[in-house]
Amino acid sequence: MTKIDQVLFSGNSNATVNHDPDVQRGEHGVLDLKLSALNGENRDFIATELHPRAEQLFSGAWSACYISAFEIAASMRKVTLPSDYSVDIKVSIGTVGNGFCLGAQFTIRAPGLATEVVEAIANRAHQICPYSKAVHGNIEVGLNVVTA
Repeated sequence: MTKIDQVLFSGNSNATVNHDPDVQRGEHGVLDLKLSALNGENRDFIATELHPRAEQLFSGAWSACYISAFEIAASMRKVTLPSDYSVDIKVSIGTVGNGFCLGAQFTIRAPGLATEVVEAIANRAHQICPYSKAVHGNIEVGLNVVTA
């Protein structure tokens, strides 16, 4: 697996399940996208730059898919997720030697759950999510878990 020597650009995304249609959306100069997920539900990709880079679009698509896989993995373990859980993915492109490669950093927020439970669900979700499967073994993927 290749690891980035120097990050050139990064694209961030935050995927949440929007339970409130009146929630504040992106401000002027940004774009809100609804992306369909594995289970057919819409996932919001809020406050994307008007001219997003490929890394940001990839992180947005991956987070919309992954959050559904995370829900499936949680249900398989019979874990009830908190209503305010979220998945942030930062996809970076950088140099490695004379070439380029991608890397990803996941931050999963699941207040009130044990860290090891969230890690187990996250690892299982990577086995379910098509985006995770597509990059498995090809890029470095890190995980941060926030439970407070």
